Amino acid sequence: MIGYYILIGAIALVSWLVSNQLKRKFAKYSKVQLRNGLTGREIAEKMLADNGIYDVEVISTPGQLTDHYNPKNKTVNLSEVVYNQANAASAAVAAHECGHAVQHAQAYSALGMRSALVPIVSVTSGMSTWVVFGGLILGAAAGVGFGYWVAVAGLIMMGFATLFSFITLPVEYDASNRALAWLKNKNMVSQEEYKGSEDALKWAARTYLVAAIGSLASLLYWGLQVLGGGD
Repeated sequence: MIGYYILIGAIALVSWLVSNQLKRKFAKYSKVQLRNGLTGREIAEKMLADNGIYDVEVISTPGQLTDHYNPKNKTVNLSEVVYNQANAASAAVAAHECGHAVQHAQAYSALGMRSALVPIVSVTSGMSTWVVFGGLILGAAAGVGFGYWVAVAGLIMMGFATLFSFITLPVEYDASNRALAWLKNKNMVSQEEYKGSEDALKWAARTYLVAAIGSLASLLYWGLQVLGGGD
């Protein structure tokens, strides 16, 4: 268990550092005002229209960095700051979330796979570690008996979460690429504004990368405890 706590601590530290840097980047690029004066809401509405998407609503949602696209009710949810302000950070986030709407409209396969996993992961992710741990207490390390199969079930649950994390990577990177291409091709931002938007989205993507690596590391650790007999 000591090894697990060290692993979790290291991952948490890296995640905190990346998240902190992301917040600094967004604070920095929030000061880079768009010359065209378009708010995040207006950027989002224009990108949707340019892609022939008219059945998606752009709405404001409370909180910071709470921006997301909801495929169920087809809404681009922008945090209040992003929704109302006209700067490089807002443009990046708004366009990125619209990138997900474009993916949805074009039936992007990775997005479909991720959406299919959501109901499973929402149920299993929170309990998977406890199921594995419970199986080990019941004797899973011996490789036989009820405890072993309980632990294997926990590993399968954990595997779904890891798969979800890695499928999320191409979904997020693709949405950012679509966003940046649109901002550049439609001359929505100046060269300076574009660099800010690009840098902000790069750091946002790194949070997903750290999460995926952390999920895989946890799965491998527990897999060794169960399938490797705890060696």
